[in-house]
Amino acid sequence: MKPEPVPEDSSDERWKWFKNCLDALDGTYIRVRVPLEDKPRYRNRKGEIATNVLGVCSQDMQFIYVLPGWEGSASDGRVLRIAISRRNGL
Repeated sequence: MKPEPVPEDSSDERWKWFKNCLDALDGTYIRVRVPLEDKPRYRNRKGEIATNVLGVCSQDMQFIYVLPGWEGSASDGRVLRIAISRRNGL
């Protein structure tokens, strides 16, 4: 799959918020097995035992930043705040 830039004159309302966008970021959950005593921290909002992973992709769909290992209960906002405040930044 090859990304296609959105034309400047696009009439599609969904794209108006992405003008001059360079990258995209999102979080995902990956199911994991953890010791019984750690399960509450790793239980996500859907009730699954998982780890929360933040990923950032460039326009050519290449990962340029990955921050894995967060407890499933960690909110996306918390993971993003910590990623931004790290010494090397996001």
